[in-house]
Amino acid sequence: QLQASGGGLVQAEGSLRLSCAASRRASSRNVMAWFRQAPGKERDFVGGINYSGSSTYYADSVKDRFTISRDNAKNTVYLQMNSLKPEDTAVYYCATRRADWISALEGDYDYWGQGTLVTVSS
Repeated sequence: QLQASGGGLVQAEGSLRLSCAASRRASSRNVMAWFRQAPGKERDFVGGINYSGSSTYYADSVKDRFTISRDNAKNTVYLQMNSLKPEDTAVYYCATRRADWISALEGDYDYWGQGTLVTVSS
């Protein structure tokens, strides 16, 4: 249903863009969001975007550095990550939920991608 891509190794202060391609069923009228899980830690909310793209919501740790956007014609959501820090190293997951508002709770999401690894070196 969801296919995340774009992860890799990048130096601190660098940039990376992740993509998440969704099936029509998974993306239709849905909020799309990104979560991440660092080694040995729980999965945390990164940010989300509503269906129209008019509303976004970010975790404080990434605000002003990360930007989420979506292209509904392509059923794809993007996560542009700038000014990356070593603490951004994690497996990044995309997820969707059938709702009009963005939730930061993992349990509110219905479909999940397989994750893509982002490693930021110092």
